[in-house]
Amino acid sequence: MNGLLIRGAEVNGELLDVRIGHGRVVELGWSLPRADRAEELVEAHGGTLLPGLTDHHIHLFATAADLASASCDPATTPDRAGLAQVLRRARPDGHGWIRGVRYHESTAGDLDAAGLDELRDDVPVRLQHRSGALWVLNSRAAEAVGLSGGDHPGIERDAGGHPTGRLWRADDWLRARLPRGEPPSLAGLSLLLAGYGITAVTDASPELDNGTVKAISAATASGELRQRVLLLGAPLNGSPGPGGTPDSGPGRNRPEAVPWKIVLADSGLPALDDLTEAVAAAHRAGRPVAAHCVTRESLLLFLIALKEAGSLPGDRLEHASLVPADVIPGIRRLGLRVVTQPGFLADRGDDFLRGTPAAEHDELYRCASLRAAGVPLGLSSDAPYGPVDPWAVMRAAVRRRTRSGAVVGPGERLTAAQALDGYLSPGQRPGDAPRRVHVRARADLVLLHTPLGAALDRLDAGIVRLTLVGGHRVA
Repeated sequence: MNGLLIRGAEVNGELLDVRIGHGRVVELGWSLPRADRAEELVEAHGGTLLPGLTDHHIHLFATAADLASASCDPATTPDRAGLAQVLRRARPDGHGWIRGVRYHESTAGDLDAAGLDELRDDVPVRLQHRSGALWVLNSRAAEAVGLSGGDHPGIERDAGGHPTGRLWRADDWLRARLPRGEPPSLAGLSLLLAGYGITAVTDASPELDNGTVKAISAATASGELRQRVLLLGAPLNGSPGPGGTPDSGPGRNRPEAVPWKIVLADSGLPALDDLTEAVAAAHRAGRPVAAHCVTRESLLLFLIALKEAGSLPGDRLEHASLVPADVIPGIRRLGLRVVTQPGFLADRGDDFLRGTPAAEHDELYRCASLRAAGVPLGLSSDAPYGPVDPWAVMRAAVRRRTRSGAVVGPGERLTAAQALDGYLSPGQRPGDAPRRVHVRARADLVLLHTPLGAALDRLDAGIVRLTLVGGHRVA
């Protein structure tokens, strides 16, 4: 592309023309002439031009794999017969395996190997719980990975010491024993994200090995993955970016290390001393921490550890699924950011309400009270475990309505503008003031079909018209 002129766009509340060249916004004005015939012209017709959206918490390869897997979501597969049909119709991959995703026990109970065998037993099957914390293997799969001889603490065993086929937070152990293959392509996911207006993502997978970092880097270098990428799990002993600093050169797109991900698993919390040392070790390496906290116990434990280790600018909470009101001032004093996913309320809020005491319902996926307390708040998908569509997440933040129509914590509703700001804040600083379109800004942009007011009324992915990364069309 030899440059792009967007004519008649709503920019920061004004109708302006926007010239883009060399990966940057180079001019804003009225009635700008085309520089030459090679400059592409786009008539915006009053549609708003925004900085590209950032998904502050997503799992790239898991989401790409999810797109290629058999969906066992209870919303579309609500009973055992439907699940059996999905698994029977699923085509094994090149190694003969079937991978099912987004399973929930409301469909067919707490499945184990024997229960999964009843649904399909002719090929190895692995089924992931929609929380991402549990894999269930049928007997053929269990035999293929040597489950009976496994020593991972997440391998569930019955009273006789025999594996049940259920593996808790054992992704690395399982991955090492699956048939070797190339990581899933990120090209389709990249196009999907671009169609939503997303130009940057933070991969939230913890403790990435060098091979995974190289695979993501290769995908961005080749153009397979067009979005800018930040990595919570980049190794502490190095950074994928030069010196760990942002690479802002035009046309260049290298993953960068951001806060170090620490998972406080609800299935087994770490000892306080161990957690405190993990936080301190990240800080010594110059990395803030991003703590996965989905229960009040994990949140309180992390806050104690952070007080002991000392906080660092950029420390943040991932999910913050349950936040007692009296803890919010402490979160603010420690300077923490929060990256949360209100999309879960629309996706599975009824399950949360059933599984959480009524007194705690207002504590679920807080938004408004955190903002009011001065806690920087970023929104995200947690895909593939939550809905990837940012506009659906924004609607959930505004409405806080479950599938049944119940409203979860009405006092935690955001305005539509506040919800959009949660996706417009910088990837390195989620929850900061939203980015703006200005001269010399990197041309990671999204053009909508409508003015901003109408876009905020709809909060629908259908309003996305054009997405640019570094001035180049992605969608």
